[in-house]
Amino acid sequence: MAPRPVVRPAAVEDEVAGVPCPSCGTPNQPERRFCRRCAAPLHTTAKPDPLPWWRTVWPFRRRVRARSGRGVRFLVILAVVAGLCTGGVLLLPAGRALYEDTRDKLGKPTPVSPVKIRASAEVPGHPATNTIDGLNNRYWGAPGPSAWITYTFRKPFRLVDLAITNGASVDAETYAHQARALQIDLEVTTSDSGKHHTSITLGDKPGCQQVSTGISDVTSIRLTLRSPTGLDPERHLALAEVEFFQRGSAGGARMARSGDECVPAHRAG
Repeated sequence: MAPRPVVRPAAVEDEVAGVPCPSCGTPNQPERRFCRRCAAPLHTTAKPDPLPWWRTVWPFRRRVRARSGRGVRFLVILAVVAGLCTGGVLLLPAGRALYEDTRDKLGKPTPVSPVKIRASAEVPGHPATNTIDGLNNRYWGAPGPSAWITYTFRKPFRLVDLAITNGASVDAETYAHQARALQIDLEVTTSDSGKHHTSITLGDKPGCQQVSTGISDVTSIRLTLRSPTGLDPERHLALAEVEFFQRGSAGGARMARSGDECVPAHRAG
């Protein structure tokens, strides 16, 4: 008869020192991938870091997490959008003014002539038309302060500059023969019947004085003489020349005048 098989006990592995199994707690060697007792994975994938709130908003959304504060974020985004819209409405006039002013500085001003002139009063021999004849030795004579002169233009335009030659002439001796207005009230009427009022302070000296304006859609301009100097019964107010400049093509000098150089005049809104 064949001999009976002898059953030998299975060898028991020695205790192993290593990372315990996350499922059953059995120690395992470092190179093992699964637990030697329960076969659970030993190296689990680490959970990704939570996303910032803005990554959960379209188009940056990658995943939506439970209890992620979606309602609070929606209110914050809504408040930001409302603030931007309000700021855009409030800042639109200032932004448009800045844009137009930049275009004025980049363009070369070109002269524009009125088609109609009307004055409140004229001294005989010195009509209001002398202010646009291109000659700085002829002038409009006004009997006293508060006299005004109105210029009407053929079509609306962007008024970027005024060039005012005060007094009777650019010659210093002739300039002192008549009185001068040291302040002029500027009233500009636009195509939508709007009014722009500006006070201009002129220097008491012969020559051209420049006034920067930057007003769109101008149809008429009125100048009112104020603060006379040198006025007496034998003298009258004299205004030699008024020139108007509109926005022209890009490039070129700020002023395009012939003759004496213009100096800036003080302007108050």
